[in-house]
Amino acid sequence: MRIVITGAAGMLGSDVRAACDAAGHEPVALARAALDIGDEASVQRAIAQAQPDLVINCAAWTNVDGAEEHYEQALAVNGPGAGNVARAAASNGAWTIHVSSDYVFDGNKTTPYLESDPADPISAYGRSKFEGELAVARAAPEQYTIVRSAWLFGATGKCFPKTILRLAAERDELNIVADQVGCPTYTGHLAQALVALAGQAPLGLLHVASAGQCSWFEFAREIVARGGVDCVVRPIPTEQYPLPAKRPAYSALQSERGAPTLPGWTDGLRDFLSQIAEVPA
Repeated sequence: MRIVITGAAGMLGSDVRAACDAAGHEPVALARAALDIGDEASVQRAIAQAQPDLVINCAAWTNVDGAEEHYEQALAVNGPGAGNVARAAASNGAWTIHVSSDYVFDGNKTTPYLESDPADPISAYGRSKFEGELAVARAAPEQYTIVRSAWLFGATGKCFPKTILRLAAERDELNIVADQVGCPTYTGHLAQALVALAGQAPLGLLHVASAGQCSWFEFAREIVARGGVDCVVRPIPTEQYPLPAKRPAYSALQSERGAPTLPGWTDGLRDFLSQIAEVPA
């Protein structure tokens, strides 16, 4: 299968390309430098030239706090940009798998969010991602899968575990927010699931995130323990670590539609640490 990957140089896109190779597909990797998905004409040309069977859209504005100040820029990529990709794919007979976020929810539940739960984003980033979901559904109403995932971390680029390992090596103590709960998801596992969906093409929404849930504090404590770093990790409430963007207090995801099951988040952390240990500093 010929698969176009947008945002192919990013954290998720890099792993999707590797998963395509491993599955015997033919990936066409389009990094941000090669394709601005906010430019509809460029997207149409790129997809028409590639003639894919499937497009996996990993291109996104991922700076959650930056989206508060630069909403229009974030929206251009996460909203209409996502629609451009789906429209170009559909016009060339290809299916779209678009990656969205748990941050489309308000965080008021205390049990995992299902695909049937209504979205109600509480940040600019969350609104931009929800606009992207709507844009994809409008652009390719019979040829799309939207995969919501959560708290992504991977070997390429910046992520929470890398930051924690760096800070823990520099400090004796870390204070980490303990009242936000979600599903930390290793991009290596998510990428494999996205590629597995290529042959299934389920229409509509799917929740695909690591099994289990934890707080940022619990995640950080596990990172430090598995990283073998001598640092004390202490829990603090969100109010002691204010950020520009409001985060859902609870955003764990679960599927009621038979979405692919990922390994647990601790397994993802194990595989992540193994992966970065193999990469020269």
